[in-house]
Amino acid sequence: MNFSFCSTSSELARPSDSVLIASRFLSRDLVTFDKNWKKKHIDLPSRGGTRKVLASRHIAPGHLEDSSSANKTLLPRREAVERLGFVRTLLIDNYDSYTFNIYQALSTINGVPPVVIRNDEWTWEEAYRYLYEDAAFDNIVISPGPGSPMCPADIGICLRLLLECRDIPILGVCLGHQALGYVHGAHVVHAPEPVHGRLSGIEHDGNILFSDIPSGRNSDFKVVRYHSLIIDKESLPKELIPIAWTIYDDTGSFSEKKFCTPVNNSLSPSKNGSVISVPEALENQSYWPSPHVDGKQDRHILMGIMHSTFPHYGLQFHPESIATTYGNQIFKNFKDVTVDYWSRYKSPSLRRRMINETANMQVPSACQLLKQLSRTRNTGNGSSYNSTSLSTAKKNGVDVFDLVDLAYPKPHTQLLRLKWKKLERLVHKVGGARNIFMELYGNSSGKDAFWLDTSSSDKARGRFSFMGGKGGSLWKQLTFSLSDQSEITSKHAGHLLIEDAHGSTEKRFLEEGFLDFLRKELSSISYDEKDFKGLPFDFCGGYVGCIGYDIKVECGMPINRHKSKAADACFFFVDNVVAIDHQLDDVYVLSLHEEDTAETSFLNDTEEKLITMSVSSTRKLKDQTLPATDSSQRKASFVPDKSREQYIKDVGRCMQYIKDGESYELCLTTQNRWKIGNTDPLGLYLHLREKNPAPYAAFLNFSNANLSLCCSSPERFLQLDRNGMLEAKPIKGTIARGSTPEEDELLKFELKLSEKNQAENLMIVDLLRNDLGRVCEPGSVHVPNLMDVETYTTVHTMVSTIRGLKKTDISPVECVRAAFPGGSMTGAPKLRSVEILDSLENCSRGLYSGSIGYFSYNGTFDLNIVIRTVVIHEDEATIGAGGAIVALSNPEDEFEEMILKTRAPANAVMEFCSGSSV
Repeated sequence: MNFSFCSTSSELARPSDSVLIASRFLSRDLVTFDKNWKKKHIDLPSRGGTRKVLASRHIAPGHLEDSSSANKTLLPRREAVERLGFVRTLLIDNYDSYTFNIYQALSTINGVPPVVIRNDEWTWEEAYRYLYEDAAFDNIVISPGPGSPMCPADIGICLRLLLECRDIPILGVCLGHQALGYVHGAHVVHAPEPVHGRLSGIEHDGNILFSDIPSGRNSDFKVVRYHSLIIDKESLPKELIPIAWTIYDDTGSFSEKKFCTPVNNSLSPSKNGSVISVPEALENQSYWPSPHVDGKQDRHILMGIMHSTFPHYGLQFHPESIATTYGNQIFKNFKDVTVDYWSRYKSPSLRRRMINETANMQVPSACQLLKQLSRTRNTGNGSSYNSTSLSTAKKNGVDVFDLVDLAYPKPHTQLLRLKWKKLERLVHKVGGARNIFMELYGNSSGKDAFWLDTSSSDKARGRFSFMGGKGGSLWKQLTFSLSDQSEITSKHAGHLLIEDAHGSTEKRFLEEGFLDFLRKELSSISYDEKDFKGLPFDFCGGYVGCIGYDIKVECGMPINRHKSKAADACFFFVDNVVAIDHQLDDVYVLSLHEEDTAETSFLNDTEEKLITMSVSSTRKLKDQTLPATDSSQRKASFVPDKSREQYIKDVGRCMQYIKDGESYELCLTTQNRWKIGNTDPLGLYLHLREKNPAPYAAFLNFSNANLSLCCSSPERFLQLDRNGMLEAKPIKGTIARGSTPEEDELLKFELKLSEKNQAENLMIVDLLRNDLGRVCEPGSVHVPNLMDVETYTTVHTMVSTIRGLKKTDISPVECVRAAFPGGSMTGAPKLRSVEILDSLENCSRGLYSGSIGYFSYNGTFDLNIVIRTVVIHEDEATIGAGGAIVALSNPEDEFEEMILKTRAPANAVMEFCSGSSV
């Protein structure tokens, strides 16, 4: 069955007392209907092959029936839980981009990481065996996700778990909360307005789930909401009890809330313990506020529910968000609920099973077994389930969702040694990094050369630049292009061309894709840490290049609807590197060689060239970069792929998807093109870097691909340093600079306080926390800087910083795979958003929205986001641009923001090609 959206139009389908209608909502027939409905709007590919619909016809919302598990024996878990202090959670992922924020929180609170499975990964028979026969889990958490609980493709096995697992504690978040309501007969409807990345005050009734948490609009209990749908409180059946709510218009931005309590622990490790007391009369009962408030109609929106007899709870808001206060306390309270629940079963007759068998799943040494379980994937149309118990479960295959690099530890087949020299206080003597690059690589116009260029004047945002070119014996050039989908069965296979230092070429077909090849290449290199001890930077040689947006198909994303004209990945393996320390004015010259081969003369030759450079000679080099263009180019300009009218229309379509709950945020983009003829790419880049300096700028020229990139990106995608620390710095929120200092400060302040831009940024921060949470040690993901405003030559931008400590069993390439493409270029949830965007955008993004940077041979990497970039391929220049569409977007303003982002690179190209002085 192909994946398709389910209808959540203004006439939302509702559960009915009619068994026939109710079962129709959960039948395969409905999926066909929904698929046809969706095809009127969007035809999306499968998420990864055949999907299992796990809701069965006999599960009718509002009609709980006896089922196969009705006579289940309650399992003896208390002794193990109390003795070891661990709680084992089964975390159901509804293809969301925030699930691993929950994973990170539960890993530290529960004492053992949850097992994460997708909602269509297990059959009910598998789930029953693990939950009841193997007693592998103490509770279940159902994640948020796109779509609606009325659509089987969106909710998978969750509805059945909520009905069948009446004796296991369950917490549903957002979509999971709606599922809890829907499965018992409540209506799920559109909210009065979509609320994404915005905060609200919460009132609650003192339920155990809110222990030690204050209540009320004026308290410091503020939560982040990401939802377009809600449970209609008027339809709530008697078995579901409201436990939390907010007021319709009680929404605002992060900066508007006065926090007395720090937000989630990933932002601050400490928490103010101030708590307001709950009246004793409310401790054991729930209530709903008066239907009239201040003489007005009831404006309360349901934010939390519980089942009256099952240990099941639902929360409409997101406790895992970085900006939700007391979020970790809620997860701790759910752990306490679980422990308390199992502690009630004291009868010896309920302890027939061996405690050791139950408890061995809880000790830290069992974490690897839990990982193996969560790695289990569906193959073909069938299931990985077999008759063995959980303790002997085997891995049937691995995809990006698992991310444990099974090829680690590395094979160590090639030992590379590094030699280097430091030339102190030399940069200013030779006129700067530009002159160094021109002296060493300018004679060939930068052919087959690279320059990772920190051209920003703010040294705090970028201290080091790296440059190099063809020359060393280990040098090689890689050019990879994904195959046409009609050629292959694997969506990420492609053709690789390798050229070595002697000009010999080799062609390979990579069935498993480029990232798998790169991982194996890096894993085959070993090094001696003593060689780079003393260097203040991490790049010491290795792979330098670019990864195109369409490589997303190697990262768990759907098939590409469009084929890029340019190569999808291009890299050099560089053994000779020149590094510049802009802060201390030093130059470093580095050279790699195999252990049993002689050192090259690169160190001495380069040192001699740099020392003998004179300021007068470098000025001549600068003059030589002036362009020579014909008059026919001077009146040309970039032409967008989409007209203003079409772009605005597509923004409106994005907003409708958001209203229907299919996404929280969509980063819509388009391409701007210009046939520029035989233009000097290096000269163009030199002009761009003067007009629009940036901390993650770059120049790359790949002759084999007929490709050059002139990049002035202000955004880091992901970095891994030698201490194992990962860092992402997403940008969301951009505004033009003012024409006067006063106007400039006013615009900067406007951006800082903008509710829309803060919502954009917050959603991507939570997404990046999720991506890092998949590959980082539990409890290590944190946000040292949230929504800082940074100033560049033409714009102000809102930037956040997310960091986490990489797990030791994850390779560098798998870290990239976990987060690519950058969330700031997709929106959230990432998978569903990418599917929507692929349907709206009429061509491949190519290298735009991908990454430029390095993978060092010593296991570090640093990659940018390819924005504010001119891509030159086959005499055509393209500039991609776009913006994040959210519920608060204005379509006309979004078009203007897209144009703003093209302005600096487009003006640089037009000035250069018109012959203007640099």
